Formats: sequence, structure tokens, C-alpha cells
Amino acid sequence: MKKMAQNNILSMIGLATKGRNVVSGEFMTEKSVKSYQATLVIVAEDASDNTKKKFSDMCTFYEVPMFVYGTKDELGHAMGKEMRASLALTDEGFAKSLIKKLEKQTV
Repeated sequence: MKKMAQNNILSMIGLATKGRNVVSGEFMTEKSVKSYQATLVIVAEDASDNTKKKFSDMCTFYEVPMFVYGTKDELGHAMGKEMRASLALTDEGFAKSLIKKLEKQTV
């Protein structure tokens, strides 16, 4: 069951990427949060504690939902790129449905 939901989340990230609704990498993710364009931030489970804390604090301040999900490899692969420690969705619709799926994962 977990594998299916996981693939679902990663494939949604892939779809959002194709629709140019995702920015990735630490610098671009941070930039989109600070410019109020990010609607959801996802940080890889294997990102450094420093990175997780930085985005957690930033997302709390800017009131952007943040989840720790997947590995750097999985996130990068879902986007058709190299490893990614962080990414931000810039589309409200994609973000809302992904948040629902991510909340089910963490229950």
C-alpha cells in the first residue's frame, strides 16, 4: 500500500514539473518561498538536518506548508533531474492535492 501512495506522490511531482509548476534546488526553493510563489515545499528525508531546519523555519515564517518526504534520489528522479534535496510547488491546485496525499502518508 505504501509503495502505491508513494509512487502517486512522486508521479504528481513529475506532472507538476512537466507543467512548469515546480522549482527545485536549495537556492530556487528559498527564492520562491521568499517571493511568496511557493504553495508547498518538500524536503528530502536524507537532506541534512541543517537544510530541514532552515526550510522548516523559513516555511513557518512565510506560512508555506512543508513536508519531509522521499529521498533526494526519488525527488530528483520524479522530476527527471539529478538528486534534489528540496523543491517547491508554485501551483495552488497541485499543492492542495499533494498536501492531502502527504497528510495521509504521515498518519
